[in-house]
Amino acid sequence: MIEIVIDEPFLSLVDPLRLERAADAALQCAGASPECDLTVVVSSDEQLQQLNQQYLGIDAPTDVLSFQADELDPETGRRYLGDVIISYPQARTQAETGGHAALDELLLLVVHGVLHLLGHDHGAQAEKEKMWAVQAEALARLGIAISSPPKSPASEMASDK
Repeated sequence: MIEIVIDEPFLSLVDPLRLERAADAALQCAGASPECDLTVVVSSDEQLQQLNQQYLGIDAPTDVLSFQADELDPETGRRYLGDVIISYPQARTQAETGGHAALDELLLLVVHGVLHLLGHDHGAQAEKEKMWAVQAEALARLGIAISSPPKSPASEMASDK
């Protein structure tokens, strides 16, 4: 199950079904088992700045953070991958800079964050190329033509919650 949580100020600006489809596309393109769960949260700069400071020691907002859990739900036996937290204001700003729709940027960030939950990284060039290829495949499935990765250097995978 992919749970979508959108903070109240952004409810009218975000289509939760599109976010769910983006997360599903990332899972499929990465070859992940469909028997897994995760949560995608769309929140504020303030929330992302707080989490960024707490988990990465960076006192600034960022576009997306991924919190890997990789736990089994004792009730369902399904694997819980973790949480992807996205700043709507950062996504909107990056979309304006990139010349595309804010929703397209959100979908990019969902895909990017889910790939981090699955263990993808972009620290080394070979890892980056692999991650960007899977990301591009997922975006193509969604009909999104954004060729660049998230712009923020702080969009990273945070340590366990």
